[in-house]
Amino acid sequence: MTSLYGSLTLKLANVVELATQDQGTNLTPHAKQTLVRATREYKDSVKDAIGYATSLPGGELSVEEQDEVIEMLEKLKERKRKQLAEFADRVGNISSSQANLKMEVDSISSTPA
Repeated sequence: MTSLYGSLTLKLANVVELATQDQGTNLTPHAKQTLVRATREYKDSVKDAIGYATSLPGGELSVEEQDEVIEMLEKLKERKRKQLAEFADRVGNISSSQANLKMEVDSISSTPA
């Protein structure tokens, strides 16, 4: 797919070169055929590139719509990070509480009666 997009520029340059090389003279039938073939190849490649772009997930969205989706996903990511940090704090507090409780149980059981 990347080669398709890369070849578009070369194909367009070829069409422009063929169209302008004999500007002052009439094109020969062979030159006309070559220009038509190059133009058709370019149009087909553009059509394929558009097809690939629109088949990508979100390819049918406008740039503004894509920006809105990106912004929404960034907000969601930040919210999830905050939730994860809060969860880590709670787990850390639970772990330290359990460690303190275990020490209390150990000290009680080892205290002579």
